[in-house]
Amino acid sequence: MSTTTLSAPTSRRDFLKLTGLAGGGLALAFYIRSGRDAAAAEAGATFAPNAFIRISPAGQVTIVSKQPEMGQGVKTSLPMIIAEQLEVPWKGITIEQGDFDTAKYGAQSAGGSNSTPNNYDNFHLLGATARTMLVEAAAQTWGVPAAECIAANAAVTHKSGKKLTYGQLAAKAATLPVPAKEAVKLKEAKDFKLLGTRVPQVDSVKIATGQSLFGIDMKLPGMSYAVFEKCPVFGGKVVSANVADIKRLPGVKDAFVLEGTNDVKGLMPGVAIIAESTWAAFSARRQLKIQWDEGKTAEQSWDTYVAKARADAGKPGARTLRKDGDVESTLKGAAKVVEAEYIYPFISHANLEPQTTTAHWKDGKLELWSPTQIPGAATTMLKNVLKLEQNQFTLHLLRAGGGFGRRISVDYLIEAAAIAQKVNGPVKLTWSREDDLRHDHYRPGGLHFLKGGVDAQGKVVAWKNHFFTFGQGGNPGSGGSLSADEFPGRWIANYKAEQTMFDTGWPMGPWRAPGSCVFAWVFHSFIDELAHAGGRDPLELRLEILGDKNEMPAGGGGAQGKGGGAPYNVARMRNVLKFTAEKAGWGKKKFAKGSGAGIAFHFSHRGYFAQVAEVTVSKDGQLKVDRVVCGVDVGAQIVNLSGAEQQVEGSIVDGLGVLMTQELNIEKGRVVQSNFHDYPLIRITDSPTKIETHFLKTNYPTTGMGEPALPPAAPAICNAIFAATGKRVRQMPLTRTDLRWS
Repeated sequence: MSTTTLSAPTSRRDFLKLTGLAGGGLALAFYIRSGRDAAAAEAGATFAPNAFIRISPAGQVTIVSKQPEMGQGVKTSLPMIIAEQLEVPWKGITIEQGDFDTAKYGAQSAGGSNSTPNNYDNFHLLGATARTMLVEAAAQTWGVPAAECIAANAAVTHKSGKKLTYGQLAAKAATLPVPAKEAVKLKEAKDFKLLGTRVPQVDSVKIATGQSLFGIDMKLPGMSYAVFEKCPVFGGKVVSANVADIKRLPGVKDAFVLEGTNDVKGLMPGVAIIAESTWAAFSARRQLKIQWDEGKTAEQSWDTYVAKARADAGKPGARTLRKDGDVESTLKGAAKVVEAEYIYPFISHANLEPQTTTAHWKDGKLELWSPTQIPGAATTMLKNVLKLEQNQFTLHLLRAGGGFGRRISVDYLIEAAAIAQKVNGPVKLTWSREDDLRHDHYRPGGLHFLKGGVDAQGKVVAWKNHFFTFGQGGNPGSGGSLSADEFPGRWIANYKAEQTMFDTGWPMGPWRAPGSCVFAWVFHSFIDELAHAGGRDPLELRLEILGDKNEMPAGGGGAQGKGGGAPYNVARMRNVLKFTAEKAGWGKKKFAKGSGAGIAFHFSHRGYFAQVAEVTVSKDGQLKVDRVVCGVDVGAQIVNLSGAEQQVEGSIVDGLGVLMTQELNIEKGRVVQSNFHDYPLIRITDSPTKIETHFLKTNYPTTGMGEPALPPAAPAICNAIFAATGKRVRQMPLTRTDLRWS
């Protein structure tokens, strides 16, 4: 692995564009003192200038991490920002996971790669403000100007050589008012000691040694254990169940039916079993006999919709997303026309840790311990489903064993809460692996029917796409909405995008890099097809399509004169594409038959990413990804270098895994697959032999890393497969394509 940073550090003005305390809800994190609090000045007072920082008289520094942690590393990276500005050494700091408390911490969520960009500036201010107060405390103690004092290594030193540790200053600093942000001087990027270095995740030792940390580890005195059986058909209801028989089984404490809300994203109907252990609950579950009302969803199957899409592909779409120029006439006059069907299935999040929550209902109050990405969603659900107000529940955030968008939904939390209201004492709900696979909120499948034309010089002159997707209630599922501004819309003069949606009862939800994870594969694979049809180098054609504008504004026309996408910094994309190609040695290598290279890029979740993949395919069709080179532009500062590299590498492996094997089939309203034996995940032997990550440092706000590295992986690999074998991959997973060659 290699990491490259280019260009000079940004200026303070460009580097930190402070939004003010109110912008991120952090006004509530600061509480102003009058400066006359005599009690706070007593020996033993802790310095806590805001909700995120505590410094004890012994010098112990505690930083609170407010965001949910699911392996993306925010429990480490966000406190690093505070520590940098606070001028405290990382070693010895205690990182504490904050509970869900928006009044105390502001917004708390993990999703959309938003944790870093939404908190970056304010966290710099949090740390710098505390440092400013400690310096002022030292200056007042010595009777000298604060400008003569310097903070470093958890201490303040005067130019005369006098020195006081933060612990010694804690009581004095606790009496000072919080200064206005204008009075706080932020460290320049050139002076950073911690940011940009490699720091292990704070929970690494606990994870490696199996210490209690995750939601599934939760234990409380007197706790019961629950399982919840739902209809295998999405939206089905309980007609009858042998709960009386279940109650008599060994280790079972209770069993009952929950009527639910008949909403696939609410509280589904089902049968709960409460037992003395998870094993007893799971064992009793096997004795359940339930009669289900399966409902209309039992009439819906994947194969039926695929056949319908293929039959209707040539008809006008139900909705025109964008229409520029004259596509049909241009296609008729094109030198070459390429037509292709791209199809991808529904897939599961397949978290390593199945869904779980512990709940305790007592005296009209609910206490919850849950690994959730969006704890605020629990507030809405608890109010709507269980009629609880926010002052009636407390939510403790536990580390999640993977999220990828699944834990944005809180169905499992609501199940635990509803069960707890009928149980005396705390109860932990644990989903089985089968529950997790068959009751996920899935990434929706889709079909794209594409037609593109190139002129005699190989320039793309027309593009047409009829996209079939899935949704509910007239709205596409998460990741199924194709923006009118989605690349290459806005770039091709004769462009038409249409969408037809199948309304189903199937639950759908965000899956890592929603939309981008499949759109990048479809569109950059098809661009590659057009490049080869026109006799063009795939990199050269992509640069030609991007053109020479520095920015493409949002809403650039479209069917109704508006788009709904985001402004696209073309200069950044061009630069990172060229940068990646250079690092990979694009066009400089000669590959033997069966080996080749492919390239792709994507703008996703505020990040500009490009990848070059090199692969070898044996004659019997076995794929090996030899090398992936990833170029990254996420702005001015990498917070935790090792964490950033891990996010890139994990995204590429995740993207490859989805491409290779993952597929769900839905028949008669139910998922056919049940566990990892028929829903296989990528193995370490299938991972790329080498991944290189290169960071291109640019003068833009720092953004997130959890998702944008994933979208280019699949198209880069598939384009490399074509270069190696001449076989075009138009269907996910790869098991659907015969890669054998001779």
